[in-house]
Amino acid sequence: MANLKKIRTRINSIISTQKITRAMKMVASVKVKKFENKVKASRPFTYELEKVFYRLLHSVSDIDSKTAVFKEPINNYPVLLKERPIKNTGLLVITSNKGLAGAFNANLARYTLKTIKEYKEKGINCELFIIGQKGYNALKKSAEIEGFKITKKYLTFSENPTSSQATLVASDMAKSFVNGDIDSMEIITTRFRNMMSYSVEKWDILPLDEIDFDYTKEEFTDMTIEPSAANVLSELVPLFISSIIYQAMLESIASNLASRMTAMSAACNNAEEMIKKLTLDYNKARQAMITQELTEIVGGTIAIDK
Repeated sequence: MANLKKIRTRINSIISTQKITRAMKMVASVKVKKFENKVKASRPFTYELEKVFYRLLHSVSDIDSKTAVFKEPINNYPVLLKERPIKNTGLLVITSNKGLAGAFNANLARYTLKTIKEYKEKGINCELFIIGQKGYNALKKSAEIEGFKITKKYLTFSENPTSSQATLVASDMAKSFVNGDIDSMEIITTRFRNMMSYSVEKWDILPLDEIDFDYTKEEFTDMTIEPSAANVLSELVPLFISSIIYQAMLESIASNLASRMTAMSAACNNAEEMIKKLTLDYNKARQAMITQELTEIVGGTIAIDK
Protein backbone atom coordinates (compact mmCIF):
# COMPACT_ATOMS: atom_id res chain seq x y z
CA MET A 1 0.00 0.00 0.00
CA ALA A 2 2.83 2.38 0.85
CA ASN A 3 4.43 1.69 -2.52
CA LEU A 4 1.17 2.46 -4.34
CA LYS A 5 0.79 5.75 -2.48
CA LYS A 6 4.38 6.74 -3.33
CA ILE A 7 3.85 6.03 -7.04
CA ARG A 8 0.54 7.92 -7.08
CA THR A 9 2.14 10.94 -5.37
CA ARG A 10 4.93 10.96 -7.94
CA ILE A 11 2.46 10.73 -10.83
CA ASN A 12 0.50 13.71 -9.48
CA SER A 13 3.71 15.67 -9.04
CA ILE A 14 4.77 15.03 -12.65
CA ILE A 15 1.29 15.95 -13.91
CA SER A 16 1.56 19.30 -12.08
CA THR A 17 5.01 19.91 -13.56
CA GLN A 18 3.72 19.01 -17.02
CA LYS A 19 0.97 21.62 -16.71
CA ILE A 20 3.61 24.26 -15.96
CA THR A 21 5.90 23.24 -18.84
CA ARG A 22 2.93 23.10 -21.23
CA ALA A 23 1.90 26.63 -20.21
CA MET A 24 5.49 27.88 -20.64
CA LYS A 25 5.64 26.26 -24.08
CA MET A 26 2.43 28.01 -25.12
CA VAL A 27 3.64 31.40 -23.86
CA ALA A 28 7.02 30.98 -25.59
CA SER A 29 5.37 29.92 -28.88
CA VAL A 30 3.22 33.06 -28.88
CA LYS A 31 6.14 35.34 -28.01
CA VAL A 32 8.57 33.78 -30.48
CA LYS A 33 6.15 34.42 -33.34
CA LYS A 34 5.93 38.06 -32.31
CA PHE A 35 9.72 38.42 -32.15
CA GLU A 36 10.18 36.51 -35.39
CA ASN A 37 8.13 39.23 -37.08
CA LYS A 38 10.19 41.92 -35.31
CA VAL A 39 13.47 40.34 -36.40
CA LYS A 40 12.37 40.00 -40.01
CA ALA A 41 11.06 43.57 -40.06
CA SER A 42 14.26 44.96 -38.52
CA ARG A 43 16.78 43.16 -40.75
CA PRO A 44 16.12 45.19 -43.92
CA PHE A 45 16.46 48.50 -42.03
CA THR A 46 19.78 47.45 -40.47
CA TYR A 47 21.09 46.24 -43.82
CA GLU A 48 20.08 49.40 -45.68
CA LEU A 49 21.52 51.60 -42.92
CA GLU A 50 24.86 49.82 -43.27
CA LYS A 51 24.83 50.41 -47.03
CA VAL A 52 24.09 54.12 -46.58
CA PHE A 53 26.81 54.35 -43.95
CA TYR A 54 29.44 52.76 -46.19
CA ARG A 55 28.38 54.89 -49.14
CA LEU A 56 28.76 58.01 -47.00
CA LEU A 57 32.26 56.99 -45.85
CA HIS A 58 33.36 56.49 -49.46
CA SER A 59 32.02 59.90 -50.37
CA VAL A 60 34.05 61.62 -47.67
CA SER A 61 37.71 62.19 -48.45
CA ASP A 62 38.82 62.92 -44.88
CA ILE A 63 37.00 61.92 -41.69
CA ASP A 64 39.42 63.67 -39.34
CA SER A 65 37.95 66.71 -37.57
CA LYS A 66 40.48 68.10 -35.13
CA THR A 67 38.47 71.24 -34.33
CA ALA A 68 35.09 69.60 -33.74
CA VAL A 69 33.66 69.32 -30.22
CA PHE A 70 31.46 66.30 -29.51
CA LYS A 71 28.69 65.99 -26.93
CA GLU A 72 29.33 62.32 -26.16
CA PRO A 73 32.10 59.79 -26.96
CA ILE A 74 29.71 57.94 -29.29
CA ASN A 75 29.52 61.07 -31.49
CA ASN A 76 33.33 61.23 -31.77
CA TYR A 77 33.40 59.60 -35.20
CA PRO A 78 37.06 60.49 -36.06
CA VAL A 79 38.30 58.32 -33.17
CA LEU A 80 35.69 55.60 -33.61
CA LEU A 81 36.37 55.17 -37.33
CA LYS A 82 40.14 55.36 -37.16
CA GLU A 83 41.89 52.00 -37.36
CA ARG A 84 44.57 51.23 -34.78
CA PRO A 85 46.45 48.16 -33.55
CA ILE A 86 44.12 45.90 -31.59
CA LYS A 87 45.49 45.15 -28.12
CA ASN A 88 42.17 45.01 -26.27
CA THR A 89 38.85 43.98 -27.74
CA GLY A 90 35.41 44.74 -26.32
CA LEU A 91 33.00 41.80 -26.49
CA LEU A 92 29.29 42.41 -26.02
CA VAL A 93 27.78 39.08 -24.93
CA ILE A 94 23.98 38.93 -25.20
CA THR A 95 22.32 36.30 -23.01
CA SER A 96 19.02 36.07 -21.12
CA ASN A 97 17.87 36.80 -17.58
CA LYS A 98 15.91 33.56 -17.29
CA GLY A 99 16.78 29.91 -17.68
CA LEU A 100 14.68 26.91 -18.77
CA ALA A 101 15.77 27.50 -22.37
CA GLY A 102 17.81 24.38 -23.00
CA ALA A 103 21.48 24.97 -23.75
CA PHE A 104 20.94 28.54 -25.00
CA ASN A 105 22.97 30.41 -22.35
CA ALA A 106 25.50 27.59 -21.98
CA ASN A 107 26.25 27.70 -25.72
CA LEU A 108 26.84 31.46 -25.58
CA ALA A 109 29.12 31.18 -22.53
CA ARG A 110 31.07 28.34 -24.14
CA TYR A 111 31.50 30.29 -27.40
CA THR A 112 32.61 33.38 -25.46
CA LEU A 113 35.27 31.48 -23.52
CA LYS A 114 36.49 29.91 -26.76
CA THR A 115 36.75 33.35 -28.38
CA ILE A 116 38.62 34.77 -25.38
CA LYS A 117 41.08 31.88 -25.51
CA GLU A 118 41.70 32.43 -29.23
CA TYR A 119 42.34 36.14 -28.69
CA LYS A 120 44.61 35.39 -25.74
CA GLU A 121 46.76 33.19 -27.97
CA LYS A 122 47.13 36.18 -30.32
CA GLY A 123 48.15 38.45 -27.43
CA ILE A 124 44.84 40.32 -27.34
CA ASN A 125 43.03 40.98 -24.05
CA CYS A 126 39.24 40.99 -23.78
CA GLU A 127 36.84 43.21 -21.90
CA LEU A 128 33.26 41.98 -21.61
CA PHE A 129 29.99 43.88 -21.71
CA ILE A 130 27.33 41.36 -20.68
CA ILE A 131 23.58 41.56 -21.19
CA GLY A 132 21.61 39.06 -19.10
CA GLN A 133 21.84 37.58 -15.61
CA LYS A 134 22.51 34.04 -16.86
CA GLY A 135 25.50 35.08 -18.95
CA TYR A 136 26.95 37.12 -16.12
CA ASN A 137 26.57 34.25 -13.65
CA ALA A 138 28.24 31.83 -16.04
CA LEU A 139 31.17 34.08 -17.02
CA LYS A 140 32.03 35.83 -13.75
CA LYS A 141 33.38 32.54 -12.36
CA SER A 142 35.82 32.26 -15.27
CA ALA A 143 36.90 35.92 -15.31
CA GLU A 144 39.79 35.56 -12.84
CA ILE A 145 40.86 32.14 -14.15
CA GLU A 146 40.90 33.11 -17.84
CA GLY A 147 42.21 36.63 -17.19
CA PHE A 148 39.48 38.78 -18.75
CA LYS A 149 37.60 41.75 -17.34
CA ILE A 150 33.84 42.26 -17.08
CA THR A 151 33.62 45.99 -17.69
CA LYS A 152 29.86 46.41 -17.65
CA LYS A 153 26.84 44.24 -16.96
CA TYR A 154 23.21 44.89 -17.84
CA LEU A 155 20.95 42.74 -15.68
CA THR A 156 17.71 44.75 -15.65
CA PHE A 157 16.85 44.71 -19.35
CA SER A 158 13.42 43.22 -20.02
CA GLU A 159 12.60 40.49 -22.52
CA ASN A 160 11.35 43.21 -24.85
CA PRO A 161 14.50 45.14 -25.89
CA THR A 162 14.22 48.78 -26.91
CA SER A 163 16.35 51.05 -29.05
CA SER A 164 17.13 53.17 -25.95
CA GLN A 165 18.68 50.11 -24.28
CA ALA A 166 20.78 49.50 -27.37
CA THR A 167 21.86 53.16 -27.37
CA LEU A 168 22.91 52.87 -23.70
CA VAL A 169 25.09 49.85 -24.45
CA ALA A 170 26.51 51.53 -27.56
CA SER A 171 27.38 54.65 -25.54
CA ASP A 172 29.23 52.61 -22.88
CA MET A 173 31.24 50.70 -25.49
CA ALA A 174 32.01 53.87 -27.43
CA LYS A 175 33.24 55.55 -24.25
CA SER A 176 35.67 52.68 -23.63
CA PHE A 177 36.77 52.85 -27.28
CA VAL A 178 37.40 56.61 -27.26
CA ASN A 179 39.21 56.38 -23.91
CA GLY A 180 41.52 53.75 -25.39
CA ASP A 181 40.40 50.93 -23.09
CA ILE A 182 39.35 48.82 -26.09
CA ASP A 183 40.44 48.90 -29.72
CA SER A 184 37.56 47.00 -31.31
CA MET A 185 33.85 46.33 -30.76
CA GLU A 186 32.36 42.90 -31.33
CA ILE A 187 29.10 41.16 -30.43
CA ILE A 188 28.58 37.53 -29.44
CA THR A 189 24.92 36.73 -30.01
CA THR A 190 22.65 34.23 -31.71
CA ARG A 191 21.24 34.41 -35.23
CA PHE A 192 17.57 33.40 -35.30
CA ARG A 193 16.96 30.87 -38.08
CA ASN A 194 13.48 29.52 -37.46
CA MET A 195 11.28 28.17 -34.69
CA MET A 196 13.54 25.15 -34.27
CA SER A 197 17.07 26.46 -34.71
CA TYR A 198 19.53 29.31 -34.15
CA SER A 199 23.29 29.72 -34.43
CA VAL A 200 25.84 31.40 -32.13
CA GLU A 201 27.77 34.06 -34.03
CA LYS A 202 30.31 36.84 -33.57
CA TRP A 203 29.53 40.15 -35.26
CA ASP A 204 32.19 42.80 -35.88
CA ILE A 205 31.22 46.45 -35.41
CA LEU A 206 34.47 48.42 -35.26
CA PRO A 207 36.94 48.61 -36.92
CA LEU A 208 34.91 48.49 -40.11
CA ASP A 209 35.14 45.43 -42.35
CA GLU A 210 35.69 45.43 -46.07
CA ILE A 211 32.63 46.34 -48.12
CA ASP A 212 30.63 43.34 -49.31
CA PHE A 213 27.65 45.18 -50.81
CA ASP A 214 26.82 44.81 -54.46
CA TYR A 215 27.61 48.38 -55.54
CA THR A 216 29.80 49.90 -58.23
CA LYS A 217 32.52 52.40 -57.36
CA GLU A 218 30.49 55.25 -58.90
CA GLU A 219 27.45 54.45 -56.78
CA PHE A 220 29.53 54.53 -53.61
CA THR A 221 31.08 57.90 -54.34
CA ASP A 222 28.11 59.70 -55.91
CA MET A 223 26.52 61.25 -52.80
CA THR A 224 25.64 64.82 -51.87
CA ILE A 225 26.09 65.54 -48.16
CA GLU A 226 24.25 68.35 -46.37
CA PRO A 227 24.81 70.33 -44.20
CA SER A 228 28.29 68.78 -43.88
CA ALA A 229 29.98 65.40 -43.64
CA ALA A 230 30.99 66.12 -40.03
CA ASN A 231 27.40 66.80 -38.93
CA VAL A 232 26.03 63.76 -40.71
CA LEU A 233 28.75 61.39 -39.47
CA SER A 234 28.43 62.55 -35.86
CA GLU A 235 24.77 61.48 -35.98
CA LEU A 236 25.04 58.47 -38.28
CA VAL A 237 27.87 56.67 -36.44
CA PRO A 238 25.85 56.38 -33.17
CA LEU A 239 22.84 55.20 -35.17
CA PHE A 240 24.99 52.67 -37.03
CA ILE A 241 26.43 51.16 -33.83
CA SER A 242 23.13 51.22 -31.94
CA SER A 243 21.18 49.61 -34.78
CA ILE A 244 23.58 46.66 -34.98
CA ILE A 245 23.36 46.15 -31.20
CA TYR A 246 19.57 46.44 -31.30
CA GLN A 247 19.39 43.90 -34.12
CA ALA A 248 21.62 41.53 -32.13
CA MET A 249 19.34 41.91 -29.09
CA LEU A 250 16.24 41.10 -31.15
CA GLU A 251 17.91 38.06 -32.70
CA SER A 252 18.98 36.87 -29.24
CA ILE A 253 15.49 37.22 -27.70
CA ALA A 254 13.87 35.39 -30.62
CA SER A 255 16.47 32.60 -30.40
CA ASN A 256 16.01 32.34 -26.64
CA LEU A 257 12.23 32.02 -26.96
CA ALA A 258 12.59 29.41 -29.69
CA SER A 259 15.02 27.47 -27.51
CA ARG A 260 12.65 27.72 -24.53
CA MET A 261 9.72 26.53 -26.62
CA THR A 262 11.74 23.54 -27.82
CA ALA A 263 12.97 22.76 -24.29
CA MET A 264 9.47 22.95 -22.81
CA SER A 265 8.10 20.80 -25.61
CA ALA A 266 10.74 18.17 -24.83
CA ALA A 267 9.92 18.47 -21.12
CA CYS A 268 6.21 17.87 -21.83
CA ASN A 269 7.02 14.80 -23.91
CA ASN A 270 9.36 13.44 -21.25
CA ALA A 271 6.73 14.02 -18.57
CA GLU A 272 4.19 12.14 -20.67
CA GLU A 273 6.56 9.19 -21.01
CA MET A 274 7.26 9.17 -17.27
CA ILE A 275 3.54 9.29 -16.47
CA LYS A 276 2.89 6.32 -18.76
CA LYS A 277 5.73 4.33 -17.17
CA LEU A 278 4.68 5.16 -13.61
CA THR A 279 1.03 4.40 -14.40
CA LEU A 280 2.11 0.99 -15.69
CA ASP A 281 4.18 0.43 -12.53
CA TYR A 282 1.20 1.54 -10.44
CA ASN A 283 -1.15 -0.87 -12.20
CA LYS A 284 1.35 -3.71 -11.84
CA ALA A 285 1.82 -3.02 -8.12
CA ARG A 286 -1.94 -2.74 -7.63
CA GLN A 287 -2.50 -6.00 -9.49
CA ALA A 288 0.18 -7.69 -7.41
CA MET A 289 -1.47 -6.44 -4.22
CA ILE A 290 -4.90 -7.68 -5.33
CA THR A 291 -3.42 -11.04 -6.32
CA GLN A 292 -1.71 -11.30 -2.94
CA GLU A 293 -4.94 -10.50 -1.10
CA LEU A 294 -6.86 -13.09 -3.12
CA THR A 295 -4.16 -15.66 -2.42
CA GLU A 296 -4.36 -14.92 1.29
CA ILE A 297 -8.17 -15.20 1.24
CA VAL A 298 -8.10 -18.50 -0.64
CA GLY A 299 -5.37 -19.81 1.65
CA GLY A 300 -7.38 -18.78 4.71
CA THR A 301 -10.52 -20.44 3.36
CA ILE A 302 -8.65 -23.69 2.70
CA ALA A 303 -7.22 -23.63 6.22
CA ILE A 304 -10.69 -23.15 7.73
CA ASP A 305 -12.14 -26.00 5.65
CA LYS A 306 -9.44 -28.33 6.91
